[in-house]
Amino acid sequence: MSQLSPLADRARPRTFDDIAGQTHLFGQNGILRRMVGRGVIPSMIFFGPPGCGKTTAASIIAAQCGKTLHKLNATTASLQDIRDVAKDTEGIMGQNGVLLYLDEIQYFNKKQQQSLLEYLEDGRITLIASTTENPYYYIYDALLSRCSVFEFRHVPPEAIENRIRTVAEREFPDVTVTDQAFHDLANASAGDVRRGLTMLEVAVNASDTDETGARIVDENLIADLTPSVSQGNFDRDGDVHYDLLSGLQKSIRGSDPDAAVFYLARLLEGGDLISPCRRLMVIASEDVGLAYPMAPVIVKACVDCARELGMPEARIPLVNAAVMLATSPKSNSAYEAYARADADIKAGRGTEIPVHLRSPQFKGYQYPHSFPNHWVKQQYLPSDIADRRYYEYAENKTEQAAKAYWEKIKGE
Repeated sequence: MSQLSPLADRARPRTFDDIAGQTHLFGQNGILRRMVGRGVIPSMIFFGPPGCGKTTAASIIAAQCGKTLHKLNATTASLQDIRDVAKDTEGIMGQNGVLLYLDEIQYFNKKQQQSLLEYLEDGRITLIASTTENPYYYIYDALLSRCSVFEFRHVPPEAIENRIRTVAEREFPDVTVTDQAFHDLANASAGDVRRGLTMLEVAVNASDTDETGARIVDENLIADLTPSVSQGNFDRDGDVHYDLLSGLQKSIRGSDPDAAVFYLARLLEGGDLISPCRRLMVIASEDVGLAYPMAPVIVKACVDCARELGMPEARIPLVNAAVMLATSPKSNSAYEAYARADADIKAGRGTEIPVHLRSPQFKGYQYPHSFPNHWVKQQYLPSDIADRRYYEYAENKTEQAAKAYWEKIKGE
């Protein structure tokens, strides 16, 4: 491979042993390693973050099974490209079968994905498709049912460090990289081997020489190359972003302030201010709810401050909001009440509003403020669901106080 090609391409692993991480797939007892070793190559979908070895694994599998490998990217490929690959199965190069590696398959529309079915069913093409998105959201069921889905995971820092060391020793024998620099590179890679190798190449090209003429890459140089925003795998439109928001909400719902602060920091340091603001406001009503009715008011004030201040000061009111919500009593009673009412609406119930509630005459309606304690017994729900109980008081101080009050007033 040309020295002009990027280091990440020059250093691409050639065997399963060289793949960093993914031991559940390619380790000595990895499931894909066992399958390929037995000559079993089904059509597959590789799902995982960038830089974790999906393309590399497809190339190694194609080489080991003796199939001709074709690579397409769904962002630019067309139906004609698929047909051209299928034609290859008719020639001498396709005698052992053709393996099509289709990157970013989520960008294929339904018609394009369906065009693959014919070739998969008759065995002319073995498909390995990769995606950084959840395949169960973006890939059509007919194609999913013909493929095995394998999840690729973020590569741990120690595995990235080992890989970077190996590549550095082979590719840059005249450059000294300090142990701390290797460690910092691995952590800055955030599970992406390709990112780590790219940063290594840039660092080597930017390195100075010491008094002896030796080139040095140290931790100071790596720090200069590392952006101030989080190096986490942060795609604002992708699954990782929503996973972080989910982690924030579930941590607050689970009353874990430490985890709540961590996920909030990941989001803010990743450059996103708006999404955590919106999610905190949702949490205040969905998860704290009636257990602390002032929570939405306080969170809205914190959010307004954060948006007015901007980063980095915005983190102060937002972390106050997150910790307050995490340590508040919890109730989803109102949320559940709505869900129960919505289920009846979707089932077609409650279409006839009681006559005494309809305008303009309100015939038979009793005005509660004209009665003691501002309450009088009368029917409000439609007759077919008149006995429904959508709201149930939760076991917290605020709602139990309200329950006791109305039980006394209503004589229940």
